[in-house]
Amino acid sequence: MGVGQGSHVAVMLPNVPAFPTAWLAISRLGAVMVPVNARYTAEELTYVLNDSDSEFLIIGGQFLDALAKVERRPDALTDGHIIVYDGVAEGERRLFDDLAQLGDPDFDPGYAVSAQALLNIQYTSGTTGFPKGCMLRQCYWTATAKVAAERDGIITKTVLAHQPFFYMDPQWMMLMAFYQRGTVFIANGPSASRFMDWVRRYRIQNCILPEVVYRQPPHPEDANNELRRVAIYNVRKEVHADMEQRFAVQAREAFGMTEVGSTLFTPLEATNMVGSGTCGIPVAFRQTRVVDDEGEDVRQGEIGELVVRGPTILLGYYNKPEATKEAFFDEWFRTGDLFRQDERGFHYIVGRKKDMIRRSSENIAAREVEVALMRMEEIEEAAVIAVPDPARGEEVKAYIMLQDGYTPEDLPPDRILQHAKTYLAVFKVPRYIAYRDDLPRTPSLKVKKVDLKAEAEDLRIGAFDCVDGVWR
Repeated sequence: MGVGQGSHVAVMLPNVPAFPTAWLAISRLGAVMVPVNARYTAEELTYVLNDSDSEFLIIGGQFLDALAKVERRPDALTDGHIIVYDGVAEGERRLFDDLAQLGDPDFDPGYAVSAQALLNIQYTSGTTGFPKGCMLRQCYWTATAKVAAERDGIITKTVLAHQPFFYMDPQWMMLMAFYQRGTVFIANGPSASRFMDWVRRYRIQNCILPEVVYRQPPHPEDANNELRRVAIYNVRKEVHADMEQRFAVQAREAFGMTEVGSTLFTPLEATNMVGSGTCGIPVAFRQTRVVDDEGEDVRQGEIGELVVRGPTILLGYYNKPEATKEAFFDEWFRTGDLFRQDERGFHYIVGRKKDMIRRSSENIAAREVEVALMRMEEIEEAAVIAVPDPARGEEVKAYIMLQDGYTPEDLPPDRILQHAKTYLAVFKVPRYIAYRDDLPRTPSLKVKKVDLKAEAEDLRIGAFDCVDGVWR
């Protein structure tokens, strides 16, 4: 079809074998994959396809309706460059299965693909409000996977990846399994209630264990598993030891992000750090510092922003030179996360400097939600913050200021909710909505969100709960 070195291929698929197969094929050609979140609306899909300059698209049949509503495609993305999986290919479009039948096991592209070649434009939410495409090279993935495979000196032959493949974790976990001559088991989608059943049934030895699995009712067979090592992220330190005992496993905190991959880990032998809340020490090929707003090191034990450098981190954000410039202190990437470091070199996350909300495993930019809400003519301004939630870590709360002449009766929560669902993926849609006559502001008239968060101990009170359909 003409896919070759440097071609941009968007992939919008559920967790089916075609997704990792397509990624490996794209990498073999020296082309570039643009993973697309399967829950994106037509507007979000329009943005990603155009922002990434996608020339080809592999898409699941269930997403063709969203594609039909895309207002504008890149010029190169003609119907002849669209490949449909599990659907009907009309006109010049091709079927994925038909193309797969043409595969040649002895295929050779006729050129070498460099480890420095761009492989993914991986979209992640940012402080500017809309997703930014992280430019990740082939070496980013091989290094991340090999470090994970070898850092503890143990072999794990069976790996469970339960997140959607358009996220970074299943991608590097698959390569980690390859390095260990093992097998990766990829779930259709996340499920807290089925997670440990998968672990037992497929004799899983390595996985990322979400705290939501620990919050499931205890099962007599919880400890009857073959887990050898699990990674945990943002697990409450108070439950860490009990989680290990309940599932009979060594669980270690870590820290990473799309831009820099795996960055911090807690060694298996650091049993004395269980329950400390530490994210650990730098992994191989990563250096970290804790710095102030000018990029200067803070004193040990003080709070500052974590910055990271290494030979395989992102090249920058695609087509966003200003955002790339702002994201670095020289060669050090600014994570936007606040940390402190103890005298032994172990790191502890304190909070997020960026205006972000983390709902379950999703990063949500507050600004993106605000912009979507303010498309309603009745809304003068929207301010979005995170609300602590025991099940999902954080939930989205939107404060709404209406234009003069409008009342909450004119714009009830259900209308706002339906509007949000039109422009935002479901995980970004606010759960809580509150109306305000005014908002606290800084001297420069920006909304002072720290004051909003300090107004009440329980930020749900006085807001409409869109999930339960009640005023709190």
